[in-house]
Amino acid sequence: MAGTTNATVGSYLATRLEQVGLGHYFAIPGDYNLALFDQILANQNLTCISCCNELNAGYAADGYARAHGAAAMLVTYSVGALSAVNATAGHYAEDLPVILISGGPNTHSEPENQILHHSLGEVRYGYVREMFAPVTAAAVIIRHAEDAPKLIDQTIATALRRRKPVYLEIACNIAALEVPAPKPYQFWQKPSSNPESLKEAVDHTAALLNAAVKPVAVGGVKLRAAGALDAFRQFIDASGYAVAMMPNAKGFFPEGHPSFVGIYWGPVSSPGTEAIVESADAYLFAGPVLSDYASCGHTIEISPKKLIHLGPDFVQLPGALYQDIAMDEFLVALAGQIKGNDTSLATFNRTRTQNVPEPPIDPDAPIRTRRLFAMIQGMLDGNTTLIAETGDSWFNSINLSLPAGSAFEIQMQYGSIGWSVGAALGYQLAVQPNRRVIACIGDGSFQMTAQELSTMIRYGLKPIIFIMNNGGYTIEVEIHDGPYNVIKNWNYAGLVPAFNGADGNGWGCQVRTEGEAREAIAKALAHDGLSVIEVVIDKDDCSRDLLEWGTRVCASNARPPKTLKSFG
Repeated sequence: MAGTTNATVGSYLATRLEQVGLGHYFAIPGDYNLALFDQILANQNLTCISCCNELNAGYAADGYARAHGAAAMLVTYSVGALSAVNATAGHYAEDLPVILISGGPNTHSEPENQILHHSLGEVRYGYVREMFAPVTAAAVIIRHAEDAPKLIDQTIATALRRRKPVYLEIACNIAALEVPAPKPYQFWQKPSSNPESLKEAVDHTAALLNAAVKPVAVGGVKLRAAGALDAFRQFIDASGYAVAMMPNAKGFFPEGHPSFVGIYWGPVSSPGTEAIVESADAYLFAGPVLSDYASCGHTIEISPKKLIHLGPDFVQLPGALYQDIAMDEFLVALAGQIKGNDTSLATFNRTRTQNVPEPPIDPDAPIRTRRLFAMIQGMLDGNTTLIAETGDSWFNSINLSLPAGSAFEIQMQYGSIGWSVGAALGYQLAVQPNRRVIACIGDGSFQMTAQELSTMIRYGLKPIIFIMNNGGYTIEVEIHDGPYNVIKNWNYAGLVPAFNGADGNGWGCQVRTEGEAREAIAKALAHDGLSVIEVVIDKDDCSRDLLEWGTRVCASNARPPKTLKSFG
């Protein structure tokens, strides 16, 4: 298309999606986007993935962007777009460049004072863009074909450069209009550091760390968005420091690395990790987000006087702030000035506790969560990605060890339950056929987005999904219990035949014992299609870490409002 004289608005957009590396997009049709649909479908290098609803399509785009680096989805005006706004907010919170494309009203409708369907019943049609503005890096309406090339290019570039979602609304009556064909455009433009600021920040940081007795390093979730994963490892290799990862950055650093000491999550850290981090006399946190969830209800013991906080574009030191600094450039430069110091790592290795081997499987014993996750540990290899849904699956999955090459995904900042079903779909689509997704999902979360099992079956995807059936919202129970945390029980495994219809190849089963779980896992690993394993567990069977974490988050939520002083 790029070599022809002209394109259409829709084909121009499709070519740009292809040029930034996308092979798929997630879509729900609606009358405002059908003309645009036709134009994008004409591009044979893009595959449309039809989801069951817009929210789930947004979750699928989330998973795809994590695996692929970016994603796109197509919805209709208002009723479609606003159904996706929650997922888009998650894209923003999690630093994921997702291009949300919406069909829009005919350009004549507003000037001619026409009331339209799918709207608020009033002649003001910019409200959807206004609603998306706070949860996107750019929210743009295209009403004139001649504006389309520039606005499409600028909006896509904004998503990729800022690592945030964008909203792009295209009027339904311009999708097929001609525009100039796409010309070369630099979408990926890496930010660079201010040289003077970079040098001073590196010198200052190196001086602080080189003077420390037992410094440590902690990796955070912003490492990926900043493109600094390799640079962080280069710094660790040069420094010899003990390194811990925050829970939402699990998998961003190889867990078989000799410097890795576990997950730092305050009181629910990996054994020995909390003490090593918090007893250090200097700690470098690279890309952290210290939310209440990631900091265990803001109970971590980190002193600002010892903290070096490295953000995507700044370095915060005790008493100094350096800006306009690219995280990867800073870490590479710092690695060149750092003195090796393995004191914290040696201390950890002297005091670490050895893992106790799991006892042999008792085929008739009721399956418990701890035993199930020991079996899931055995499923992980260099070609698997583990996805953990909000809830007890967080804690059980984070405690697993990732083999070299294995990956891990979690939505900890936004924490929208039900996310993992769509995310497993999108992630598996992006990495097939060379990598397999294993997803761990609670029954309450699964009920939010169960329909996307049918999409996995429709497109022949082969993830293995564990549904923990304990009859309720366990994570909410541990934060604040009440009758609202009890849900209607489903025959979860029985949904698979229903979604198969006449031509599907999904397989599902229910397990209640250790022996049944072992047999189900073996069958799932051999099955050439979607596998769903419903694991029936006791409603009170949850990890001790969830109990500890839930208590602390509850205490943080329950802080009373401050009383205003009376001036009577």
